Amino acid sequence: MVGFDDLPTRTAVRVAYNTVLLREPEADGIDHYAERLEVEGITRQRMLEVLRGSEEAFFNVRYTDLLNSLHLSRCDFVRSLPRARRILDLGGTHQQNREGAFVHLGYPYPFEKLVLVDLPIEERHEIYQLSEEADAVPTPLGPVEYAYHSMADLSRYDDETFDLVYSGQTIEHVTEEECDDVLAETFRVLQPGGWFAVDTPNDTVCRLQSPDFINDDHKVEYTHEQFTTKLEKAGFAIRHAFGLNYLGRPAAAGGFDLAEVAGNRGMYGEPQDCYLLAYLAQKPE
Repeated sequence: MVGFDDLPTRTAVRVAYNTVLLREPEADGIDHYAERLEVEGITRQRMLEVLRGSEEAFFNVRYTDLLNSLHLSRCDFVRSLPRARRILDLGGTHQQNREGAFVHLGYPYPFEKLVLVDLPIEERHEIYQLSEEADAVPTPLGPVEYAYHSMADLSRYDDETFDLVYSGQTIEHVTEEECDDVLAETFRVLQPGGWFAVDTPNDTVCRLQSPDFINDDHKVEYTHEQFTTKLEKAGFAIRHAFGLNYLGRPAAAGGFDLAEVAGNRGMYGEPQDCYLLAYLAQKPE
């Protein structure tokens, strides 16, 4: 089998275009990169990096799978979060990775301790029963400790224990009353000045896609206004409110185009018009 580095130069350029930009190159595109490879001596890896970082790749190569696109948008959100030493992740089991979702989504900073809370496997919805139980898992960023209990009961954790609490696609899995308990307990266990990061489906946009909850294990899906009110009522100051995956138009205009939403991956400044809501809130000092 011939590897990419062994292909003839002009064939390698065509393969790079088709792989990264999902199209055939123009003749001058082939000439340009063939010259850079053969005359300037850039590596084929460098050619791929240039294509991947081009404006065409960023703006015109659009994702078509919504779940994959949402996952990448959530990675953007997690990478934007502040540095923290002690972290509590509410419901962050990763089905294929024992390091957990928070690390796997790309949090960039080393930590002293990350406690990952999730239900015992037998109490979860069947689609979340694929992972194995673990006690402690070392990661390149720091140790991840597993604790198996409801995210609505944080009574085992002392006041002002954590610098950052994260709830990624989990708050919608508890009832609205339990959500109030989660927020109150999160506020309690955070140090003054500590951060609460949360992302959750946007009821306004999701109802344009489907009259039912987007996951049959969801208990509630919030609008931007509803969740903002809950955060502020719990005592949090909302520092940033983002939307993940833009609908492509104001939600008030109606209509849902799955390809458009999948293609509009990333973080946006108008949460009410995006598929997911994402907040970074702070406990006042």
